[in-house]
Amino acid sequence: MNDKTDTLWQTICAEVRDSARDEPVLASYFYTAVLSHDSLETALSNNLAQLLGNSVVSALVIRQLFVEAMAADRTISINMRRDLLAHYERDPACEKYSMPLLYFKGFHAVQVYRVAHWLWQHQRRELARYLQNQMSEIFAVDIHPGATIGGGLMVDHATGVVIGETTIIEDDVSILHSVTLGGSGCGVGARHPTIRRGVLISVGAKILGNIEVGAGAKVGAGSLVLESVAPHTTVAGVPARVVGTPREAQPALVMDQHINGDEEKRVS
Repeated sequence: MNDKTDTLWQTICAEVRDSARDEPVLASYFYTAVLSHDSLETALSNNLAQLLGNSVVSALVIRQLFVEAMAADRTISINMRRDLLAHYERDPACEKYSMPLLYFKGFHAVQVYRVAHWLWQHQRRELARYLQNQMSEIFAVDIHPGATIGGGLMVDHATGVVIGETTIIEDDVSILHSVTLGGSGCGVGARHPTIRRGVLISVGAKILGNIEVGAGAKVGAGSLVLESVAPHTTVAGVPARVVGTPREAQPALVMDQHINGDEEKRVS
């Protein structure tokens, strides 16, 4: 996309110019992170490289890798932009489009995953695992590069999130910190959850095994889910049980983590 016709990128640049004016101490940071670049993709590649680079694998090498991946697979960029918009639209603390790019480690970790997943699909698995390890060390988020994740994913706060190798997450899902999408044994093959579109997974929930959480479902905070969840159902507890029906078609978009309101439509 031409940067002159990229409305999202132009909006981010305008926000950052205002931020640099309002906080001169950070003017150099804003220039390096955003204003010196010609696209959202190159700015993101640079910012992630600065976070991930070290004496073993330099920031320059990582930046070139991210640019290569985004150029080779347009889906990475499309889903990245959907993720960024998801933060802006769903997180009341996200006051500017530029904030996920600059500050949100959940957004950062998911974009590292997207490049690692591209490497995984192209049989560059040692490098994919290296990025996974760096992601875990730096962001405290562990997403296996073999997982399949759609666009519009918001991982809010993000600390302690774990997503296993055979996990499938469809579009427009919201996940909060300390969530695990894990296995339930030592078997091979499909052994992690499938999360359908529009699902909200609240703080600290653990969803384990080759099970499905249906479209538009809501998983309450601190829940342990070991069995599949029907579409448009609210579950909560340890172990999780049905407590109602979400009032929203896609709870992920609304981010209402209360379950009391759902109890008016309790499923027996």
